[in-house]
Amino acid sequence: MSTPAAQPENTMEAIVSLAKRRGFVFQSSEIYGGLNGFFDYGPLGVELKKNIRDCWWNDMVRRRDDVVGIETSIIMHPKVWEASGHVAGFSDPLVDCKVSKNRYRADQLFWSPVVVDGNVVGYVSALESEKTAEELQAAAESLKRKKAIQGTLAPVVAKDFTEASAEQVSLIPSPATGNPDLTPPRSFNMMFQTNVGAMTDASSVAYLRPETAQGMFVDFKNVLDSNRVKLPFGIAQIGKSFRNEITPRNFIFRSREFEQMEMEYFIHEDADWDKCHKEWIEWCRQWLLSIGLPESHLSLYAHPKEKLAFYSRGTVDIMFKYPFGVQELWGIAARGSYDLTQHANASGKPQEVFDEASKNKFVPHVIEPAVGVDRIFLAVLAAGYAEEDVTDEKGNVEKRTVLRLSPRIAPVKVAILPLLKNKELLTNRAKALYTKLKRNYAVQYDDGGAIGKRYRRQDEAGTPWCVTIDFDTIEKPGDTFTLRERDSMKQTRVTETELFALLAEQVY
Repeated sequence: MSTPAAQPENTMEAIVSLAKRRGFVFQSSEIYGGLNGFFDYGPLGVELKKNIRDCWWNDMVRRRDDVVGIETSIIMHPKVWEASGHVAGFSDPLVDCKVSKNRYRADQLFWSPVVVDGNVVGYVSALESEKTAEELQAAAESLKRKKAIQGTLAPVVAKDFTEASAEQVSLIPSPATGNPDLTPPRSFNMMFQTNVGAMTDASSVAYLRPETAQGMFVDFKNVLDSNRVKLPFGIAQIGKSFRNEITPRNFIFRSREFEQMEMEYFIHEDADWDKCHKEWIEWCRQWLLSIGLPESHLSLYAHPKEKLAFYSRGTVDIMFKYPFGVQELWGIAARGSYDLTQHANASGKPQEVFDEASKNKFVPHVIEPAVGVDRIFLAVLAAGYAEEDVTDEKGNVEKRTVLRLSPRIAPVKVAILPLLKNKELLTNRAKALYTKLKRNYAVQYDDGGAIGKRYRRQDEAGTPWCVTIDFDTIEKPGDTFTLRERDSMKQTRVTETELFALLAEQVY
């Protein structure tokens, strides 16, 4: 019997601890002190990440007739990034603390005037988090007490640092020092620069791609001319991208090397783009549900018109409730014909298609669903992580840590456990089943320790089912096994045929 226990006070800390302990995620170069913003994926992590990619690829490409796949180079001609606007405009506003030398993204550094009886008596600041408003309010109350100011304190009004005037910048305290030591915001280009070839001069400058999308735009005509595709159709890609983030944070949520799954869906210039946009928003939402994310954690955020890029007709983000707050998970943008037009103008190569009906040529418009593999990885860990009190048959209570991962993406689908490792009849039958299963599924064979401890290990790894080969298997007719389900811990007897049927239905 199990009783849900309260979540740990710092769920992120518990998730990070589990990720390292069980081999999901490690800090890159850890033995040398690590490198901020870079991570390695361990044995369970690479399986989970691969399953996320495979599910997306199968559903987005293989199971659709209107989307094809592609894989483009990480390093492209530098003119690609000039045409796309990344060289000139792919930047974040950067703020430095002149004393501590800490750097902050201006849109993640919040401040508020402290107003008492209608008069500004000072300023407070706080970094972006799920508690930013509370922290600003507490800082304002503290400032009022320290200055022994009488009167009514107005509620704080949180603004990001880009909204501060030059005079206010000189008065807002740094989160690091508590004194007004911050510089005005300035642009910081986030692209990683490198050199191609033997020389390291201006002629050899190139960039690691900050997104995978431009490769699909640049190869649009190649795909169109080499495949039997007609509008509307999409080009999908999974690949690494690199952004020199000012402040990597929240574990793998915001890092400098990450993996993206993007699709560019090309439509006629006269198509109902709003309808198409909404259809892809719903497709993406349903896909997240299909890999086990709870609907209660998902929400939609439509970017206000005044904050859209000039070429964008509309952008909607699917938001997820992470332990550190509600943040963007998947962005779906209606980008018009901007990208293809930019590359046509810069390269001199038309990016048009011929419309048989009107006998005219036109540049297609595009709907772009773009999501980070690492953000989905963190979302499924956060949604699946739980601690609960479990009572055994003797009445003893212990705490169980479990990852409730969907069978679609779980790193290990089934664990095969012989009841005793020194009974050859049990181990031989267990190994035979293990060998047969691993032809099609990621499975583990575990005969170390008491059966209860082995169950707990598999619970932490997110394994949906454990199959125990016991004496009933070899002594009674029917050749049945004990099947233990992870979430309910319910145990039933199943045959090999029934086990394979269960996997075929649940793992797709």
